[in-house]
Amino acid sequence: MADSRLQGKVTLITGSDSGIGQATAEEFAREGADVVVHYLDDRDGAEATRRTIESVGRRAVVVQADISEEDDVEAMFDRAVEAFGSVDILVNNAGVDASGQEVADLSTEVWDRALRTNLYGTFFCCRRFVRLRKATGTQGGKIINVTSVHEDIPNAGGSDYDCSKGAVRNLTRTLALELAPLRINVNNLAPGMVLTPFNQAAIDDPELLDQQVQSIPFKRAAQPSEIARLAVFLASSDSDYVTGSSYVMDGGLMRNLGQGA
Repeated sequence: MADSRLQGKVTLITGSDSGIGQATAEEFAREGADVVVHYLDDRDGAEATRRTIESVGRRAVVVQADISEEDDVEAMFDRAVEAFGSVDILVNNAGVDASGQEVADLSTEVWDRALRTNLYGTFFCCRRFVRLRKATGTQGGKIINVTSVHEDIPNAGGSDYDCSKGAVRNLTRTLALELAPLRINVNNLAPGMVLTPFNQAAIDDPELLDQQVQSIPFKRAAQPSEIARLAVFLASSDSDYVTGSSYVMDGGLMRNLGQGA
């Protein structure tokens, strides 16, 4: 693995028990990284991620946390430091999907759940990561925030999700400015439709999937592994001059939105 791009790096990936997070953890391990595997409820999924990481000769530790809770995030990072000494790469992937409720019907509780998980959770993790890098006096590091095409495009019934992802986009851009002197790169991954548990109904129903991909020029959804391979680039030294950017992977969806207008 002499040419592995993440050799010896320690990465913490939230929501790495399934979907994009799981695929990213596994791809990072193949590139030489040790991984803090985070989960909220799915311990079995997290353990499956751990086994794959260890099968390619890298180390993993599994940590449960509710990232919407500040104390849980602090404890998660404490466990990461205890296991590996530090964290070089942070991937903020965990999140909740849109409620499907229009604003007039949206309860404060449902709104808060999306903002606290998708935005506050990312903020808590970024803040602790930066404090940790500063405390060790280590220059460099990578933060990758998984947003969505909905950081830019609205979806009726998705105000909670859309607003949280748009806010993370601007958090990313602000951090890119603040952390440039420390040579910490901060970027977004903004996927379109991906075959993860967020889209389980379409995965289970080929006809529904075919309907949902018609607005995508490539006429298919992405595989989690495709998103993970771009995450490797953003985590590696290949992206050392890239910061404050959103990398959209959507099969051309956003370029297709004006058709028929």
